Amino acid sequence: MEQTFIMIKPDGVQRGLVGEIIGRFEKKGFSLKGLKLISVDRAFAEKHYADLSAKPFFNGLVEYIISGPVVAMIWEGKNVVVTGRKIIGATNPSDAAPGTIRGEYAIDIGRNVIHGSDSVESARKEIGLWFPDGAVPWRSNLEPWIYE
Repeated sequence: MEQTFIMIKPDGVQRGLVGEIIGRFEKKGFSLKGLKLISVDRAFAEKHYADLSAKPFFNGLVEYIISGPVVAMIWEGKNVVVTGRKIIGATNPSDAAPGTIRGEYAIDIGRNVIHGSDSVESARKEIGLWFPDGAVPWRSNLEPWIYE
């Protein structure tokens, strides 16, 4: 099974969307393997977004992520990276399809509620950074009802 990293950003936490977002991934059939509410410091935020450090919006992004607590999660399931990105919607909320998290709950790209790994490789990197002890090893009894 594949794993992905999902983070509910400070605006999602402040707006009370944590339960709604978790529910969407659970209802799809994915398994929650790690969860923590955390206030991120600047050095950690810069490390997480290191690949964007040359972008003009980097400093604003770091300021935003450290502005309040975030919810960091590991989700597991078949094709969870690609499917998770579909559940989340386009980075720019104005391009996000109705029914997606960003399509339903975001207006500005700078307050787009949620982050999700964009590849299996970045998921491994992000999970390693945010969850150095790895995922919680458990298996849902629902798996036979979700997977053939």
